[in-house]
Amino acid sequence: PGSQILSTGSWGCNLTCTFCQNWRISQGSPSWQELSPRRAAHLARSLKERDNIGLAYTYNEPSVTYEWIRDTAPLIREAGLYNVMVTNGYIEDSPLQSLLPLIDAWNIDLKSWSDDYYRRICQGTLSPVLHTIEKAAAVSHVEVTCLILPGVNDNPENMVSLASWLASIRPDIPLHITRYFPRYHCTLPPTPIETLKTLQQIACQYLSHVHMGNV
Repeated sequence: PGSQILSTGSWGCNLTCTFCQNWRISQGSPSWQELSPRRAAHLARSLKERDNIGLAYTYNEPSVTYEWIRDTAPLIREAGLYNVMVTNGYIEDSPLQSLLPLIDAWNIDLKSWSDDYYRRICQGTLSPVLHTIEKAAAVSHVEVTCLILPGVNDNPENMVSLASWLASIRPDIPLHITRYFPRYHCTLPPTPIETLKTLQQIACQYLSHVHMGNV
């Protein structure tokens, strides 16, 4: 807590969530510059004096540049630094297994407990995400983030299912219940704070660390 970490990202995503909060980079083609694995590791090392603890793969969906992470993460480890993956968790088992020994901490989006939600709104499925959470939590630090859309995935019963499932893996997994704002193709109003508080109270019945975000 309170540490600094260098963050890198690219563009693109393997989901197309209608509410995407980072849609300009996940669905667009922003300006960019090439960053080799060795250059990334050198940059991370050079920032140690500014209390940098490692490299986070984030902003867009990092698994779409899986090969770059696979080549960069060992260099970060060699420098005595940490690798952090901020991801939607939607990844095949084979590349996941390659990354598990290299990643020290994960923040994984669990967008809903409903597979129908994933299919309709994200054009994906739920089961690969659950698989990623289970596998990552067995070997490294994992935190889970759930963005709440009002009237869409704010059902208290779904939060009971989601939180109790996480607790069955480890009750000390931090859960971040975060506030949605209108973005991309979704024009729903921002999530009411009271909704987040209600869901937080529910999740706290199962998990030790439940936080509200984007408030």
